Amino acid sequence: MTVEHRFPCDNCGADFRFDPGAAQLVCDHCGNSAQIEHAVTSAAPIQELDLHRALESRLPEQEIEETRVLQCPNCAAQVEYDSDLHATECPFCATPVVTDTGTHRHIKPRGLLPFALQESAARKAMTDWLGNLWFAPSGLQEFARKGRKMQGIYVPYWTFDANTESAYRGERGTVYYETRTVMSDGKRKNIRVAKVRWRPVRGRVSRFFDDVLVLAARSLPKRFTDALEPWDLAALEPYRPEYLAGFRAEGYTVALEDGFAEARRHMDRVISRDVKFDIGGDRQRIHDIQTRMNDVTFKHILLPVWLAAYKYRGKTYRFVVNGRTGRVQGERPYSAIKIAAAVILGALLAGAVGYFYAKNQGAI
Repeated sequence: MTVEHRFPCDNCGADFRFDPGAAQLVCDHCGNSAQIEHAVTSAAPIQELDLHRALESRLPEQEIEETRVLQCPNCAAQVEYDSDLHATECPFCATPVVTDTGTHRHIKPRGLLPFALQESAARKAMTDWLGNLWFAPSGLQEFARKGRKMQGIYVPYWTFDANTESAYRGERGTVYYETRTVMSDGKRKNIRVAKVRWRPVRGRVSRFFDDVLVLAARSLPKRFTDALEPWDLAALEPYRPEYLAGFRAEGYTVALEDGFAEARRHMDRVISRDVKFDIGGDRQRIHDIQTRMNDVTFKHILLPVWLAAYKYRGKTYRFVVNGRTGRVQGERPYSAIKIAAAVILGALLAGAVGYFYAKNQGAI
């Protein structure tokens, strides 16, 4: 069945929305409010899912859902929309699009971080960030301040856990010094030369990886989302659709298998660092690492991002704000007029300094 994330007010029938400030559902039409059932995270951790069962399409049917999505023809973002919405603008790139009635079948989210920042606080963080950028167009900051509301988007991520045991072969290098005599300016001179004595080594290292985070969509540049970290994953709430009331949720477009491949590359880098530490000595060489992974699990989670996409003087600018911490990232705009003015001012200052320096030299 297709899931609709809409919750009617029991007082007037209008739609509730999740209020990040009050951490409850509120009705903007009549002011009614409602608590989210089981909103407090329990002491038990959010249940992980077995990766191998998922890759073999053997997950229980209750772990799968279908949601109605819009796919942007420009940036390929897949975003949930209500069934009564037939035309809108892509929140990721501001492209005007017409929705269809297609659905997206996917693995249900297991957990999410609810929004903690109101839209007004996110907008202030964005305009403050713009105001601190040198050579940013003044008009863009004013346009962003007075522009349309920012969009609250839950962005999809995969997290992966794994127990790893790695056997390695390599060499440990010990630095020692030899004294050599060389000629310098016609004189003999003794110098110390560093050399390395290598010895073969073998060993084993083990590590448990917990919540290796992988972005599960490509509609935003990875450098944007990476810059929003860190995320307080210890505060993850078990997934409840009430948290999505009034917000959008982006569907994942990075397949689970591809997400794990990226997580595995991260794990391999950490294991290589562990191996070098285990080899010890002054220098290390790694010839081979064989890693066995056990108890590999995953979960699909949603993280909160305030998003603004503005078309300003023919160019689209995108800005993202961490919906928990207020951390900002976005396209860095430049003003040609400000840059030209700075260059001219710099040239005038340099000329003035050169003039007074030459004048003082002539007076001596």
